Amino acid sequence: MTKILLAEDDNDMRKFLVRALQNAGYEVASFDNGRSAYHRLREEPFELLLTDIVMPEMDGIELARRATELDPDIKVMFITGFAAVALNPESNAPKDARVLSKPFHLKELVTQVKQLLAA
Repeated sequence: MTKILLAEDDNDMRKFLVRALQNAGYEVASFDNGRSAYHRLREEPFELLLTDIVMPEMDGIELARRATELDPDIKVMFITGFAAVALNPESNAPKDARVLSKPFHLKELVTQVKQLLAA
């Protein structure tokens, strides 16, 4: 089963995303900040990191950078209300990362996740 690591500091959004991804057949480990998500990444491999960009303790871009250092094959998708932030070249976000802008439909999320994992 494909394992997804989710980092999202908004509790309702996180629960919503976990349920949608689990219903689509994915195994999901979720965290409310980048630091705890990073510690989990160091313990076991995940196929996909799905992360909010703006979070306390460690933002999503820093988390993604560290995740790809640990595992160059991990796929990264940012969820954000601020797409311009993610796409800023100075951010050093992983080159192949996808950005999904809020608000989005769960169907769209699942479709994007499937496409990214298949790429």
